[in-house]
Amino acid sequence: MNSPNRRSRPWITGSVFLLVLIQGAVAGPRPLDDSSLARIRFEQRLRQPLSLALRFTDESGSSVALHDYFREKPVLIVPGYYGCPMLCGQVANGLIEAMQDIKATAGRDFEMLFVSINPAETSQLAAEKKRAYLKRYGRADSRNGWHFLTGSDSAIQTLSSELGFHYAYDPLSKQYAHPSGIVVVRPDGVIAQYLFGVTYSPGDLNHAVKAAAKGEAQSPIKELLLLCFHYTPLTGKYAGFVIALVRSAALGTLFALAAVLFVMVRRPRRRSA
Repeated sequence: MNSPNRRSRPWITGSVFLLVLIQGAVAGPRPLDDSSLARIRFEQRLRQPLSLALRFTDESGSSVALHDYFREKPVLIVPGYYGCPMLCGQVANGLIEAMQDIKATAGRDFEMLFVSINPAETSQLAAEKKRAYLKRYGRADSRNGWHFLTGSDSAIQTLSSELGFHYAYDPLSKQYAHPSGIVVVRPDGVIAQYLFGVTYSPGDLNHAVKAAAKGEAQSPIKELLLLCFHYTPLTGKYAGFVIALVRSAALGTLFALAAVLFVMVRRPRRRSA
């Protein structure tokens, strides 16, 4: 005859396993809180100079400095990250569509500078993005005007701070929450204008490039808070609600499994009795 202790072992083992799952769900990676999301924005720092001595790695794996791209042409800086599954691709697509509708050409009239905010990304990934964007742009003679950079965390944070580009990493989704837009910079490295969102007016883009080439800086524009995070622009409360809802559903599922496990263990006992 089996002892009561032996008969209770399946239930004890299952309970321990269930407690481990619940603990993992509750004590897992924490999402960005409301205060962190509230700080994510694109602050307009017009007429502010950039630190052109900052060093990065380009798509070929070579070490470069920002001043390598600031000579006689304005520079369009696009902050984001290459592995972004959200708005970053939409920003690039919207910018390319606007560039296709203006006479000014990347490489001839201005420089394109994509900068990854993810220090873990590699130059190989940057090279893949360059090939894809060049193919879509369709102007073969502009290859030398497109640059895709990766860098250290300190260099990224310094440049992002000077651009007014405030972002945060979410350990739960393993994504970066950040605003969307581009920065137009004069040839001397001074910020001239911001363009926000994921679509851009060809007229606005053309005017921004021409004004920056002349050394002009524009007035601030209306801010647009469109976060690249969880696929839709989220406020802190909405993000917290969604994450809480997901966690509640997960816990509900675990408790349902506990009930099923309890019934399965109890049945053999009743039959034995």
